Amino acid sequence: MGEGFLADYQMPRIVGLASNLYAAQFRLMKLLPARYMLERAEERGHLRPGGHIVETSSGTFAMALAMLSAVRGYDLTIVSATSLMDDTFKRQLEQLGAAVRLVPDESRTGNQDGRLSELHRVLDSAPGAFWPMQYDNPDNAASYSRLAALLVGKLGRIDCVVGCVGSGGSLSGLTRYLRALFPEMRAVAVDTHNSVLFGHPAGPRLLRGLGNSILPKNLDHALVDEVHWVGAFPAFARTREMHRRRAMFVGPTSGAAALVADWYARTHPQEIVVAVMADEGHRYLSTVYSDDWLRAQPGWPGTTAAAPMRLDEVAPAGEADWTCMDWSRRSGVR
Repeated sequence: MGEGFLADYQMPRIVGLASNLYAAQFRLMKLLPARYMLERAEERGHLRPGGHIVETSSGTFAMALAMLSAVRGYDLTIVSATSLMDDTFKRQLEQLGAAVRLVPDESRTGNQDGRLSELHRVLDSAPGAFWPMQYDNPDNAASYSRLAALLVGKLGRIDCVVGCVGSGGSLSGLTRYLRALFPEMRAVAVDTHNSVLFGHPAGPRLLRGLGNSILPKNLDHALVDEVHWVGAFPAFARTREMHRRRAMFVGPTSGAAALVADWYARTHPQEIVVAVMADEGHRYLSTVYSDDWLRAQPGWPGTTAAAPMRLDEVAPAGEADWTCMDWSRRSGVR
């Protein structure tokens, strides 16, 4: 299909960060579930050659669908919110052939209700279109069996996985597969403030690429041992530090994952820890990698704590804060 080059995007390189800490660093992790979901849809007859794909996404899943649609000849419509997609990213999707529809979002919470309403309007006008439903489609989580196999083949024993949570697919899927081999393995979820995934009320989020304003079915809370809420400023600072000191050019969700995983590995020196890093930093050149943009953020740079503040119950915090609590594999949110 002329898409062999995409293999370099969808599987990570394994990078040693400390004696017991490794990063699974992707160029574009969402290609892994996007490709798997489309292939399953093709096999089941839900997506036919030359068909139309419709999805709501603000970031890397949209890019993955756009890349696959370009090389496979699908039409693609992406629905997002004005607060979530800048003009540069929108143009990149459009140059790959995608139609992009942005709904207003004055609250800056993502306007999931408005996005879903617009998505259904598109589906109603395009009979036979395929909606991947990244938040609720179990094929999302199932796709991470390949990542689990790669990690076991490279590292052998794995004691802890640290990953950011948005749709819930990567952390839930990876944990489910690895626990078949390592039942006591710990799963540490990285979220951000004002995300509803683990009990915060929905609100504006400066740190994007993780968190959500709705609860996706792919997030299995009963797999999670510990939750960390990382504010934008600690994540941005670690992202910049990784580039400056390690030449690792990654997005801010990777900075958040690295912050938590480094702390966990230092406090559990006998455990083998893996941090999942989802994408590269190109999309963030005008924000996280821009000194002028950072200086314009109220409160930047703040002071990044050496360790998280441990909570006994879920409590919202600010963009400079890093908090955590034991989740203990309980189902749902309080």
